[in-house]
Amino acid sequence: MSTSPDTTAAPASPPTAAGEGGEPQKLPLFALLALATAVFITSLTETLPAGLLPAMSKDLAVSESATGQTVTIYALGTALTAIPLTAATARWRRKRLLLTAMAGFAVANTVTAVSSVYEVTMVARFVAGVAAGLAWALLAGYARRMSPVHLQGKAIAIAMAGIPVALSLGVPAGTFIGSQLGWRVAFFAMTGLTVLLLLWISAAVPDYPGQEAGEKPKMLRALKVPGVSPVLFVTLVFVLAHTILYAYIATFLDDVGLGGSTDLVLLVFGGASLASIWIVGAQIHRRLRALTVASTLLVAVAAALLAVLADNTALVYIAAALWGLGWGGVPTLLQTAVADAGGEQADSAQAMLVTLWNVAMAGGGIIGGILLDAIGSDSFPWTVLLLLAPVLVVVLAARAHGFPAKRPTD
Repeated sequence: MSTSPDTTAAPASPPTAAGEGGEPQKLPLFALLALATAVFITSLTETLPAGLLPAMSKDLAVSESATGQTVTIYALGTALTAIPLTAATARWRRKRLLLTAMAGFAVANTVTAVSSVYEVTMVARFVAGVAAGLAWALLAGYARRMSPVHLQGKAIAIAMAGIPVALSLGVPAGTFIGSQLGWRVAFFAMTGLTVLLLLWISAAVPDYPGQEAGEKPKMLRALKVPGVSPVLFVTLVFVLAHTILYAYIATFLDDVGLGGSTDLVLLVFGGASLASIWIVGAQIHRRLRALTVASTLLVAVAAALLAVLADNTALVYIAAALWGLGWGGVPTLLQTAVADAGGEQADSAQAMLVTLWNVAMAGGGIIGGILLDAIGSDSFPWTVLLLLAPVLVVVLAARAHGFPAKRPTD
């Protein structure tokens, strides 16, 4: 997840939608859809093993819990490398960097598809996480740069639509392919899609310079910029809360008697997430703060329903819809907030956001497992509520910087 990678870049740039040297006046939809496909690939590569665990564990001759760590190692690969790689590649041209990152996915998914050795698979998954770190530190900023200021929020929303599409449609589709043709075919399909995307990016996505030669980026300097720390705190805790419940949603639903309806519940969640992406994209330019508060409250209400009334099937579906409405726009909101707050340190702040996002995802899986063993799945929604309380406090308190009533571009 990224902020504008060109905040300190050389002024030269390719022609825009407004003509040579002018600011674009409309969204470059075809190029933005290529970025959305890149987001889809990064998200689906991370979560696809969740729907293929039994078959993967059998072929790799390890337990399902061990196979489940293919998701954790991916998140760790991103968390450990996003900051140093963002600094190391700061001067690369943006298109070259994006193509490199996506080629990494093609290699990693191909190795995963052919590997019969658990350790080799884990290395491939780590490499995929590294590629994700490069991609996430680039994609949102790319979307911003290709678009006029008043449409930048909508551009990021279009690019980030790949996340709910991956979760609501990609994972079920990959699981279906895996059940019909084998889990390896699902990963080969990811490779094929990535190869097509590489051609798409080459043809449709404009190129931009990286940072000028000079002082190397200092990541921690961004923490001194007013507003960055609140956004990073909200990112860490909000994503942790979401992941604790999402990573174990099948177990939670099974325990409340809806194990056979997991796909339908996730479909409702995904559909509501897409609606959220659209709403946020249309309103973020003027209402970033209000939308962030609303997202937090919607997820909290959903968690409260699941905590108290999960035995009511209709209310579980309502909770899933509220959860999706609250969560779907969160990536766009947080990336936009850190981009606005970071200013000239935007890339550094974004790299830290990517790192904390993936630390939270890995931590959510670990903490969720501990809670499941120690207390049971009914502890998940209560934990979400507990974590969202400080999130709401910080968002409300960061009125001047971080989540201001008016964005800098207003």
